Amino acid sequence: MRRILSLLAGVLVLAGLTTGCGLTPAGGESGLTIYTARDKALAEAVVKDFEAAFPEYRGKVRLLTLGAQEAAERIAAERGRPQADVWWGGSQQQLTQAADEGLLAPVPDQVRDRVPARFRDPEGRWVGEMVLAEVVFYNEQMLTPEQAPKDWDDLVKPEYRDKVVVRDVAASGTMRSIYSAMISRKGTPENPQPGYDWLRALDANTKIYAANPTDLYLRMQRQEAPISVWNLQDVLLQQEKTGAPFKPVATASGVPQLVDGVAKVQGGPNSEAADKFLDFLLSAEKQTQLAEEYFQIPTVEQADQPSWLAPLGLHEMPVDWNVVAAEEDEWISYWSEHIKNQG
Repeated sequence: MRRILSLLAGVLVLAGLTTGCGLTPAGGESGLTIYTARDKALAEAVVKDFEAAFPEYRGKVRLLTLGAQEAAERIAAERGRPQADVWWGGSQQQLTQAADEGLLAPVPDQVRDRVPARFRDPEGRWVGEMVLAEVVFYNEQMLTPEQAPKDWDDLVKPEYRDKVVVRDVAASGTMRSIYSAMISRKGTPENPQPGYDWLRALDANTKIYAANPTDLYLRMQRQEAPISVWNLQDVLLQQEKTGAPFKPVATASGVPQLVDGVAKVQGGPNSEAADKFLDFLLSAEKQTQLAEEYFQIPTVEQADQPSWLAPLGLHEMPVDWNVVAAEEDEWISYWSEHIKNQG
């Protein structure tokens, strides 16, 4: 009897939590669940605007913030009974892999058609929302521009030993893309060893691996180390929204630029709500707003590029993202097992 009462209590608690979130259980059509790797304040602002545009979803949108790789793994694990409706914030290679595994459903045609072909899956199973520039940045209270690194290869120089902090790589789509780009830049799929050697030198200069983006920002602001690598959007958001003394570097050899996308989860419980959210998010009006207010480089065509972009003086580093997509898992597994914390 005690076990039965305990199980019943657990069911009631779960039901209460679900009701408190404004959601019906999986299979209902009145809520919306989004797994997102996007900046929390940005995501919450977009959801607030979505609920204003569609009052029937007010209080019924659940945001779960995860690293992009964590979101990918969770969606794969939930294949038999999907819990999410939308996956918002993943790299081209992560989304492509999920689509090929049958985890993603086609987005509405009108959403797909707003995004140029080079920024989306040919079958519309995911679309790029923005182009994400990956940058070196530093704490300008600790280094002058003359002291700061000027290019990626500077990061492995002896003078920067114990001056680098890195967001832990394996769980982060951004970091997996940066490290894969570095391997691709130095090596080849047939011989990635030069890229591994470069990452081994970077590991020797890395003081600590931060558990998540918030941990990374705090460690940088506490001046535990002055230098890191991350995506430009989040660096500028921290600078703008919290006054963080972060300065991105226009690296001489360019910056990797990857497609950061959004997708509809195959078999998600709230298909109609997912379609409405994707249509709202990828509208020209919303993308123009996000470009100016949240430092996005949109894939949806705009009359003018964002006003903040040109003064940064960035240029693209050539990266074959198809090669990265094919090799990333093996490369990052090797880094985790044979390079991390070995320096």
